[in-house]
Amino acid sequence: MSERILIIDDEEHIRRMMRLTLEAAGYTVAEAGDGIAGVEVFSDGSPWDLVVLDQRMPGIDGLETLRRLTDVKPEARVVMATAYASIELAVDAMKLGAADFVRKPMTPETLRNAVAAALAKPQSAESLSVALPVETVTMNGFSIVDPNKEDWHVKEERRFTVLSPSGTRHEVVVHIDEEVVDYVARLARVRLPFKSSFWTEAARRLLANYLWTNGEVPRTRKLTLNRLERDAIITAERWRD
Repeated sequence: MSERILIIDDEEHIRRMMRLTLEAAGYTVAEAGDGIAGVEVFSDGSPWDLVVLDQRMPGIDGLETLRRLTDVKPEARVVMATAYASIELAVDAMKLGAADFVRKPMTPETLRNAVAAALAKPQSAESLSVALPVETVTMNGFSIVDPNKEDWHVKEERRFTVLSPSGTRHEVVVHIDEEVVDYVARLARVRLPFKSSFWTEAARRLLANYLWTNGEVPRTRKLTLNRLERDAIITAERWRD
């Protein structure tokens, strides 16, 4: 029997594209045009295997819809689709049970990969809490696992493990440029050493943004953190490890 997927999105043409893509891959698909209708369909007793959920919708947004879906079924598998993802939003959604984020507009391949990867994950609530630790951020079907703290006590780099939608593991190094450390020290009036978890957060954000924008692992398996946005400087001013 094919897996049953519910699409919750207020844009009819997006729903149609996703439905055709997933039906062509062998899934059984239903639709809902907003969060409230989606929760009603999800709660009708049908055995849904996965939900593809838009983040920005009229009425209740994606996060509130996600909360209500997991109230109905704590182990629900949910892939969130949005053009406005951030690390903070991804972590908040994952804490509520989301399995992945995919970027809109998306290619059929990206959607199929994210759905297949999410369906391959354990479905029990207990298993999900183990499989998706807070240190893991998922974007566009790629999972980023934080480095071990003992590996970056004083080093100017962070080594992340990136899992591709196919399950392939990649080691990606984010080098922290000393000039950006000096830049933060001048503006924030506090010098955060390389061992600070602030730099782990900044490096993770850089890698996640790359995966979100490019949909692939860096070909050189290396990135360099050499600039920060103003909001990161404000965060640095209050950072406490």
